[in-house]
Amino acid sequence: MGRLTLVTGGARSGKSRYAEELAAATGAPVVYVATMEATDEETAGRVAAHRARRPARWATVEEPLDLAGAVAGADAGATVLVECLATWCGNLFWRAGLGDDAPPAAWERLVEEAAAGARRLAAAARARAGATVVVTNEVGWGIVPVGRLTRYYRDALGLANQAIGREADAVVLVVAGRALVVGS
Repeated sequence: MGRLTLVTGGARSGKSRYAEELAAATGAPVVYVATMEATDEETAGRVAAHRARRPARWATVEEPLDLAGAVAGADAGATVLVECLATWCGNLFWRAGLGDDAPPAAWERLVEEAAAGARRLAAAARARAGATVVVTNEVGWGIVPVGRLTRYYRDALGLANQAIGREADAVVLVVAGRALVVGS
């Protein structure tokens, strides 16, 4: 059974850099599962910055939706770094295309889809021999969002984070570039 680590924190907290260092420290080949799609100039710049920071020897799998499949498809002994669950959750919401006029049941189905996808990701990670590191954002510490989309997104990501966290061997909170293991 592979080791699963969840790395969480706020935006620009240093969680990605920490997760990259953690993956590199395993000494195994690294497969980087990238969830962000370069849909405009700004996101293309973010993708390029992440690529430039990674070692060239790391394999990259671009997968915006099927994280469990991407993790399951990685070499058994490799370390898999999933970057990031928050972007993946946003991808689910973007593709669903729900508007503010969508009924609550449609939003709730989307929230459950995110939680179920996270459970599948955790199961795929635990089934591997190699380590898996999942990066996510902690979005529930702020003001309650006014809009339906952001309220349901916050709920979906919170439940997805919990699903991974329950199965993880360690949960690491990164604040101001410093890591604190909050569960192991």
